[in-house]
Amino acid sequence: MMGAGKTTIGRALAREMGLNFVDLDHEIVRRSGVAIPTIFDIEGEEGFRRRETQALSDTINQPNIVLATGGGAILREENRALLRQGIVIYLKASVDELYARVAKDANRPLLQTENPRERIAQLLEIRHPIYEMLADITLETKDGSIPSAVKRLKQALTEL
Repeated sequence: MMGAGKTTIGRALAREMGLNFVDLDHEIVRRSGVAIPTIFDIEGEEGFRRRETQALSDTINQPNIVLATGGGAILREENRALLRQGIVIYLKASVDELYARVAKDANRPLLQTENPRERIAQLLEIRHPIYEMLADITLETKDGSIPSAVKRLKQALTEL
């Protein structure tokens, strides 16, 4: 989910493991030349999801990467099939934690509503079962530091 720490923890994990880090949202922005909210404004969520699928398809087979996807990438079955080609990590956080991390972020088009906390709860209710089903590793992000999260992930990866 947005605000779970995918970019921060993913970047730190990649650095620790000597891998390259790719943030799929940043890749979409690089390819399109515009910010994600602009894509949503012009093409809607469906247009963004098409771009996301294409970027994921082009990126997933790059060697030696840690890839952070947007929280909604798992909504499309074709994306889930692509993600299954690697190891999927679910960074799990509560609605309150996610809300505290992203509530004031204007670059979150799905949260541009009267009640962003309620919207996060709705999104999490839909997405959580998919995250759980898809994940090879689930990591709670509420406690501990980034180095602690990276250490726990490295340990979990060795146990796969």
